[in-house]
Amino acid sequence: MFSRMSIARSTGNYSGNILKLKRVLADAEHVVIGAGAGLSTSAGFVYSGERFEKYFSDFAENYHFSDMYSGGFYPYLSQEKFWAYWSRYIWVNRYMDAPKPVYDRLYQLVKDKDYFVITTNVDHCFQKAGFSKDRLFYTQGDYGLFQCSEPCHSRTYDNEDIIRSMVLAQGWEIGEGNDLSLPEGVQAGMTVPSELLPVCPVCGKPLTMNLRSDDRFVEDEGWHEAAERYREFLTSLTGSTLFLELGVGYNTPGIIKYPFWSMTAKDPRATFASINLGESVCPGQIRDRAILIDSDIGEILADI
Repeated sequence: MFSRMSIARSTGNYSGNILKLKRVLADAEHVVIGAGAGLSTSAGFVYSGERFEKYFSDFAENYHFSDMYSGGFYPYLSQEKFWAYWSRYIWVNRYMDAPKPVYDRLYQLVKDKDYFVITTNVDHCFQKAGFSKDRLFYTQGDYGLFQCSEPCHSRTYDNEDIIRSMVLAQGWEIGEGNDLSLPEGVQAGMTVPSELLPVCPVCGKPLTMNLRSDDRFVEDEGWHEAAERYREFLTSLTGSTLFLELGVGYNTPGIIKYPFWSMTAKDPRATFASINLGESVCPGQIRDRAILIDSDIGEILADI
């Protein structure tokens, strides 16, 4: 629908855009938040650099990759090695506190509003910041859930206890904010005991992460309930609505970006706002009802 339309980009005075967004947010009767990877990046969940070196320097040295994302695709020779990496990855990116309070700031801005969140992020940061579970739709899964790798059935399983056990088995200690550290003189192990390998309780095949990467992704009962709540919320909008897009790129634009543009175009009471470093855009059709801010999300939320 939008591929042939003219695309508008962020322009105008920075402080003016901040004031406009602040005013629209204050006046909005409903707020629909669409969040992508850029929001978690702003919160400090980055997959390379210092954070990667702190928790994965041993894997980098032995397997010669330089970021967490690449490590997830490495062809480990055993499930024990595979889960040593992935348990650490899941713990760092799901159970540890976000390094920066970006999600907390966002919650403070919308907690008294009639809001709903749709997100492609899988790190659970919204709930940890206080957002109601009943107002969240995680479309792409959750690092905190397992599913059958087949899959032989459509149920998912909480994985915190077994991931914790795998991390501890590698020699790590878990401290404040679920941060990981190694005791002085201890070198982390790079395998986990075979008895900790997660297996499906129904068919006995390996469990895997509940992440949408192919047609084997399990949409469990909770997923469908959240999808229905989101649909019901959208049909209940009766007044001014702010469609707030945060850190959404073009990997899966049909989930958040294009629907937000379309709903704004159809509703003259709606405003579309995008905060995204380098990718804050909208179609020209809605430019007069759009606020585009090309900047770091955390800095903008702090200014608001």
